[in-house]
Amino acid sequence: MITTAQKIVSHGHTTSDQVTLDYDARFLRRKVLTTDNGAQILVDLPKTTSLAQGDALETTDGTRIGIRAAAEPLLEIKGQDLHRIAWHIGNRHTPCQIEADRLLIQRDHVMAQMLNTLGAHVHEVVEPFTPEGGAYGHGRTHGHDHNAQHGPDHEHSHAHDH
Repeated sequence: MITTAQKIVSHGHTTSDQVTLDYDARFLRRKVLTTDNGAQILVDLPKTTSLAQGDALETTDGTRIGIRAAAEPLLEIKGQDLHRIAWHIGNRHTPCQIEADRLLIQRDHVMAQMLNTLGAHVHEVVEPFTPEGGAYGHGRTHGHDHNAQHGPDHEHSHAHDH
């Protein structure tokens, strides 16, 4: 039997089960998910929502299913100028997990090449990915793929690119 979850409960609640999802899969509105214990739940939220590690889905019977960030292929970025490197990543609207001594982004060979050019130390890792939210602390940033939005002949410059 599939139960329905229509509510998100923020961090800090006890859960009876969990669902492990990568970053892209944690952005959803309506979808059937299978929990780590094999139960199926229909997520039916009023709007598309970004679920975070530690959130919980509450089913119609009051059961809470925790959200866990899955390990996924990432680039670990280290270097002396992390603040400058982070600026370049942000200038490309790339989701980024910011830590004291490193940055994490989804694997992208073009970004890796740019980061190496900037003097960063880039290594492939497989870890859970929990990037920063949008500019106001909520939501997501979105990739800066010009072809998908404007077509292959679209051009514009980033005034501060080096």
